[in-house]
Amino acid sequence: MSPPAPPPSSFARRAGHYLTNGLILGVIRLALGLPYGLRLRFVGGLVQYVLGPLAGYKRRALDNLALIWPEMPVPRRREIAARCLNNVGRTFIENYSARDFPARMAKLTPRGPGVAALEEAAQSGRPVILVTGHFGNYEATRAALVARGYDIGGLYRDMKNPYFNAHYVKTMEAFGGPVFPQGRRGTAGFVRHLKDGGQLVLLFDQHVQYAPVLDFMGQPARTALSAAELALRYDALLIPFYGIRQADGVSFDVLLEAPVPPSDAQTMTQALNDSLSAQITAHPEQWFWVHRRWRAHEP
Repeated sequence: MSPPAPPPSSFARRAGHYLTNGLILGVIRLALGLPYGLRLRFVGGLVQYVLGPLAGYKRRALDNLALIWPEMPVPRRREIAARCLNNVGRTFIENYSARDFPARMAKLTPRGPGVAALEEAAQSGRPVILVTGHFGNYEATRAALVARGYDIGGLYRDMKNPYFNAHYVKTMEAFGGPVFPQGRRGTAGFVRHLKDGGQLVLLFDQHVQYAPVLDFMGQPARTALSAAELALRYDALLIPFYGIRQADGVSFDVLLEAPVPPSDAQTMTQALNDSLSAQITAHPEQWFWVHRRWRAHEP
């Protein structure tokens, strides 16, 4: 038996990151030179038919769909996986369309009971935590609300590829409102913005090691309680929201649901899981099935 291959050197790792980022930037620049609608179709199709399958995302999406809906006919699961990948691609290039996308979202009128709650909180200086998942395009709502005068910050996780991460962060900053990296420094700024009566966006639907196991889509899933904990600590409203892609593939319906009633962090987070589950059931192709969400029994 041959010995295991040594791990890649730091130079090889950096070179790989550099080349990967170069390829991504090439796709971005090519796409941004196209008319807006064609741009979305191009990158959506590229991820659906080429990049998603090559990266293993199509297989992971199909595995997740089989776990959640085992009785669903296989052709339907394949259709959802394909449309999910297309949505991932469209979302990616929308978020790099720093001029076109915010301008389009500025024309939207948010709806739902959370709109009035957000307005009242902003007028009284009460902080608000807006919570969503990797669904539709989560930046559509932030862009729409920033255009209406809200100063909405966000918390992000650094990408493993530092070259990609440098311009990825700039896409989030382009929508307005401060953005903070995960970690001690970022969390301090995040909390300061919240304590000053600001509004913040959190995405909560990825596996978090050692987080409590809650129900999500009928299966156990480790789910971070941080959004609910922050809401309780700083008396902030906790409002689920969604940017739901419409049938034309370009426009959105921006929905702010009623605030989650304060109780305890686990109960409130389960309410967030239930809210997102309902949206996924209604629009299954819009959730990012490509994540390793159900790893509840792993350490």
